[in-house]
Amino acid sequence: MGFDDALNKAKGFAGENSDQVEQGIDAATEQIKERTPDQVDEHVDSGADAARDKFGLGGGGDEEKGN
Repeated sequence: MGFDDALNKAKGFAGENSDQVEQGIDAATEQIKERTPDQVDEHVDSGADAARDKFGLGGGGDEEKGN
């Protein structure tokens, strides 16, 4: 299985289980933020938004929250 096949399979799963995937991305984001310096939070949020976009969930998590 190539990368494109894996990505398409993940997109299919995300489309069928968008709430679970969204929760997983949010949980992973919070875990990463807890374990890394505050200076990288913006980059972690950008990565989470990119993952949402790649899975077709749309971006725009909590970047306006302000820490």
